[in-house]
This record gives sequence, structure tokens and C-alpha cells, in this order.
Amino acid sequence: MSNPDSFINEVSEELRRDRFFGWVRRYGWIVGLVLIVGFGAAAWNEWRKAQDRAAAEDFGNAVLSALEADDLEARTEALAAIEADGRRAAVLGLLKAGEAAEAGDTEAALAALEDVETAGDAGQRYQQLAMLKRVMILGSDMPEEERESTLRGLAESGQPFSALAREQLALLQIEQGEDEAAIETLRALMDGADATAGLRRRATQLMVALGADPQPQS
Repeated sequence: MSNPDSFINEVSEELRRDRFFGWVRRYGWIVGLVLIVGFGAAAWNEWRKAQDRAAAEDFGNAVLSALEADDLEARTEALAAIEADGRRAAVLGLLKAGEAAEAGDTEAALAALEDVETAGDAGQRYQQLAMLKRVMILGSDMPEEERESTLRGLAESGQPFSALAREQLALLQIEQGEDEAAIETLRALMDGADATAGLRRRATQLMVALGADPQPQS
């Protein structure tokens, strides 16, 4: 390469360096700000996750401690003292309802379930479980039309507690004297992929009691 060419290349390289450093001086603060914000957001996200884990652990420990009490009244008081929001509040409400129902305090149980059903941040799964528990607690004291409508909605395919709802719907149909409808409901329960072994066993026993063959029909 000739000396003129070498000189031209050196000048070009110097100009490129000057333009680069000029760009850095003018806009480098933006890059720095982006990096600071990015690192800050990552640090905040990790801190928030750690806080959420700690809160979840504290809530779980408080619930376990409350449920370990031997006395029903002591368990109820311990659960009432726990503070929670969102889905943790929904879990707490369901536990409170269970303890109240066991104590025979239907009014308190229904109030706890209503809180879960109406909470906007409880999550559909917990709200539907509260609805199902309300039907089970009230039983025949619940208006028959409302009871059936609620159970049919919960028993639809794809709903999280459809198998349990079908069992309750079958029991209602038996109360109504609709044995054939109950048998079909129980078959649908047993055909569902979400039915547990315990549910299948109870469904089989009900079908036998109704004089039906629990084996799948060809």
C-alpha cells in the first residue's frame, strides 16, 4: 500500500473515532440511563419476588400454626387473626368457612364464603369452590331452582370442580326422584378425566344403589 493510501486510511479512521466519541459525548448519557433503569428494574423484580416468597411463607406458617390448635374455638380465633389479601384471603376465607361449618355456625360459614365469592381478586377457582361449598352447606335449605342452576353451571366441562359439582347434582336429582337423570350425571362424572379415585368409588356406589350397572356402556 502506498504512503498516500496509508495516510488517507489513517485520516478516515481518525474521523470515524472523532464521530464515535462525539456521538458518545452527545448521546452516551441515554445509554447509561437505559442501563441504570434496566439494572434497577431487574433488582426491583428480584426484591419483589423475594418479598412475595417471604409473605407466602409467613402466611403458610400462620395458617399451619392456627390449624394445629386442638380446640375448634382456638383454631377459629387464630384464623381470624391472620391478615391476607388477594388469593391468600380467599384461601383463608375457605378455611374459616370450614371451621365455622364444623362448629355448626352456618351463618358464619356462609358469610366467609360470600366474602370469597364477591372478592374481585380472589380468582375464579376459589370463587367457584366457595359457591360449591355454599351449596353443600345449605343443602335442601337452599331454594331448589337456585341450587340446581348453581350446580349445573359448576358442572360444565372445563370447570375446575366439575366432577364434585356433578356428584352434588346427582344427589339433588335423586332427591327430586329423577333416578335416570342421576345415573346419566354419574356416568358423565366417571367419564371425566378430572374425577378422583374417591369420587369414582362414591359414584359407583350410588349407581349400584340406584340399580344401574356402573361399568362403561359400549
